[in-house]
Amino acid sequence: MMTVLKAGVAGAGVFGGYHANKYKEAEVAGKVSFVGIYDLDQARAEAAAEKFGVTAFYGEQLPDYLAQLDVITIAVPAFAHAQVALKALAAGVHTYVEKPLAITQPDGEAMVALAADKGVVLVCGHQERAVFEAMGLYDVPERPLRLEAVRNGTVSTRNLDVSVVLDLMIHDLDLGLTLAEGEAGGIEVQAKFRTDEGYQAVGADEAAAEVKFDDGFIATFAASRMAEARERTMRIVYPSGELFIDLLNRKFENNTPFALNPDFAEADIARDPLGTSVFRFLDKVAGLRDRPLATGEEALKALTLALAIDEAIAEGF
Repeated sequence: MMTVLKAGVAGAGVFGGYHANKYKEAEVAGKVSFVGIYDLDQARAEAAAEKFGVTAFYGEQLPDYLAQLDVITIAVPAFAHAQVALKALAAGVHTYVEKPLAITQPDGEAMVALAADKGVVLVCGHQERAVFEAMGLYDVPERPLRLEAVRNGTVSTRNLDVSVVLDLMIHDLDLGLTLAEGEAGGIEVQAKFRTDEGYQAVGADEAAAEVKFDDGFIATFAASRMAEARERTMRIVYPSGELFIDLLNRKFENNTPFALNPDFAEADIARDPLGTSVFRFLDKVAGLRDRPLATGEEALKALTLALAIDEAIAEGF
């Protein structure tokens, strides 16, 4: 008999809504019973809960809420990821955290350690791994020599509690790490900061980093949240050829000998990468799958590299 997990979402914002939609789909599929939505703000919690037909929890009700759950998605602002996740893990609740895993190394390490100590599943929302999987990149028999990633976004008021590195670049840092075999070493960076009157954000708004790995692999990452147009591209150089991926338009140009899937965008796991990530989390908790899309330990590696880039920017600027 399928295990029906009692599920909840912490955070009644945009991403909380995305995850609530996935839990409603999982409820229809018989995988979960969607208990409720939590937010510090009562009005936000009640509005979101009414939309999804679940119970609202807010303010100091977090412990009571966690006591009713088997699994939870943490979709609060990034600066509060660790604060809420550590409480969930301590309560024995299997936890899905939106990226980044945390905003400090000690918090990320504490989350991974507590999950292991409590014997619960900790995963992170690095959902674009599903796109790489659909393409067949993880089946390529060669290790890449070089990777060049660009992720540009236009001006927004969202996610200003973290740098562009933790906001946007971390997606590509994680993808790069899934292809790398060596350990990241030397880092060279450049950065820009918005100086508009009244604008307030944490960290750089545009950043570029070159990361050299100890096995000779070199990866360059560029990200902006003040670009004129959106762009998400990646160039991967292999010994036998190159691959250029347009992640925004879901296309690629392949002059390698590897038989990658040109119709990857139509694969179920790539059409709904968030759903893939959430459902694999639930299947891992239920014992139906060996691993989720991105483990807490893997997310910690991406966080470590992101923080090293932010530290290099801080030292240089």
